[in-house]
Amino acid sequence: MTATDNGREMAQIAALAADAKGGDDIVALDVSEPLPLVDIFLLVTGRNERNVAAIADEIEEKLLEHGHKRVRREGRQESRWVLLDFGDLVVHVFHEEERVYYGLERLWKDCPVLPIELPTPAHAAD
Repeated sequence: MTATDNGREMAQIAALAADAKGGDDIVALDVSEPLPLVDIFLLVTGRNERNVAAIADEIEEKLLEHGHKRVRREGRQESRWVLLDFGDLVVHVFHEEERVYYGLERLWKDCPVLPIELPTPAHAAD
């Protein structure tokens, strides 16, 4: 199996929302083979608890605007690792320390990385 078009579209919306709030190291993993109920894990890093919360809120808002309802949310109160479950897409917004500690990329290293298109920073053209 591979990720559905719906999952890919949701991941792109979520990645753009995360990027808009300063999310770093945005990675989309196609987990549809080992996890038949989920297509994509989107991993994002925030600089601190406040940033993690802002990223998670923006992702949730943008996906809702596009008609995607959240199934569940965990970790918002502490904002060290916020999990947003949208069915085909599960978003993990981590504080930097949690991202390194839990190492989801290592756990899911056999899963393909999906391309995500993010705007090029203005200073990159210089």
